[in-house]
Amino acid sequence: MDTQFKKGVLELSVLSLLTKKDYYGYELVGNISKTIAISEGTIYPLLRRLQKEGYLKTYFRESKEGPSRKYYQLTKKGIEKEKELKIEWKSFEEKIRKLIE
Repeated sequence: MDTQFKKGVLELSVLSLLTKKDYYGYELVGNISKTIAISEGTIYPLLRRLQKEGYLKTYFRESKEGPSRKYYQLTKKGIEKEKELKIEWKSFEEKIRKLIE
């Protein structure tokens, strides 16, 4: 899959997963990687940007396997952004489907 295409859907993918539960970074990578191939180097800059823009907040939770993990949680602004992106995606997907059929 084209790298630019992945970058375009990665933000929506991250925000959508975070509507279901809080995740730590590596867990997000693992979950998304089940569907599209991504690396940790792709996800962490995105998480920092989303946090800086106010869509995410973080907290630390103890881990049984080692040091505490940084978890990401959607803010109210993040929930609204996810809804916007989902609407845009569905519209885009419909337009592309009409073009290629």
